[in-house]
Amino acid sequence: MEDYAAEFDELFSRLAQRRGFRDYLTGLLAPRDRNKTLTGLAGSEPVIGAQHAAAQRLQYFLSQSTWDPDQVNRRRLEILVNDPATAPHARGVIAIDDSGDRKDGTATAHVGRQWLGRYGKTDNGIVTVTTVWADERVYYPLHAEAYTPASHFEKKQADPEFRTKLQIAKDSIGKALTAGVICRAVVADSYYGDHDPLRAELSRSGLGFVMALKPSRGTWQYGADAYTPKDAARVVPWGGPDDPGGWQPVVRRFRDGHTETWWATDAQLGWWGPDGHTRLVIATTDPQILPDKGTWYLATNLHRPGGPHDVQSAAHEPADLTEVVRLYGIRHRIEQSYKQVKDELGWADFQVRSAIAIRRHQALVNCAFSFCWDTWFDPPSTKDLSPTPPDPSDDDSAERGPNRRPASQIPELA
Repeated sequence: MEDYAAEFDELFSRLAQRRGFRDYLTGLLAPRDRNKTLTGLAGSEPVIGAQHAAAQRLQYFLSQSTWDPDQVNRRRLEILVNDPATAPHARGVIAIDDSGDRKDGTATAHVGRQWLGRYGKTDNGIVTVTTVWADERVYYPLHAEAYTPASHFEKKQADPEFRTKLQIAKDSIGKALTAGVICRAVVADSYYGDHDPLRAELSRSGLGFVMALKPSRGTWQYGADAYTPKDAARVVPWGGPDDPGGWQPVVRRFRDGHTETWWATDAQLGWWGPDGHTRLVIATTDPQILPDKGTWYLATNLHRPGGPHDVQSAAHEPADLTEVVRLYGIRHRIEQSYKQVKDELGWADFQVRSAIAIRRHQALVNCAFSFCWDTWFDPPSTKDLSPTPPDPSDDDSAERGPNRRPASQIPELA
């Protein structure tokens, strides 16, 4: 992979900006001994060290300098998209999600009392809508945009400047396509999957989707008369593993090498069905119990093989049950990326208030995340490494070109 630091130097026109970029990234990538606030990144004392020259330089770089975080993000994606080791391909996914973090006060941009999924409750904080490209081997952030609660606007939700998370997600998908990102499908949890307009917009854009639904999502009727995805699953015949009825075994392979046998089916929900434009695919560890934490209710516009929509002019290749389950299984890479950017790279540690400074911090964290893949694919040589190169693998082609690490060292992500 290219020398990232040299690539980004040209985006920071002044010496002070280039120095700020390198110092900020060095701090983000350093081992986490303390919160990665500006004083932490500068190596000065908390609170009283805020006036230290190094901390002040980073404060200026983040809040008052003139560099454009969108331009930096575009260049980052350009490098990732054009490098064979990380280039998106037609078997991967674009995952949509949002994540919240607690923040005190009311003076910071985007901060308000809202649902914070990480904590499972409503609290004062900031929520960012993110997109990630992923397959079973590699994943990285595409775009991130903080959601601004309606309370920040004079006319609340009626204000023309107000944008919902769904609108931000839709725009982020468009930006990803403009950046040259391709995928097999867009995947998301039930917050996004339960919204018909978003799925319709994806279909109109020619994109496939595999999105979760709430088990209780009713169709046609309301209240006690509603017919839900869970009801649709219960009517599919099941007589046990030796007599699966309408269920098919699906083998899932996980990063640590173990496998699990799940069961999947095409169910009927209103006008959704195996031969409809939208399918309801249900995957579970136990069709008898349908455990909450081990059952997925999925809406997809990827048609089934051999169905009436499996024609040469179809917008998408057909997807059997194994493929649908595989695609949604990759969605969890976005959850894994949250842990890494928050626990190691200081995503929520910023202590700035302006919207531009927050955007810059997030763009730099995403750069740091990408630097980690750069190191993974091109590890620096050390005296401790054996001078004998590893034996080449039998097949070095891979989907994105030749691997630069032996196959045994490439991570397999469930």
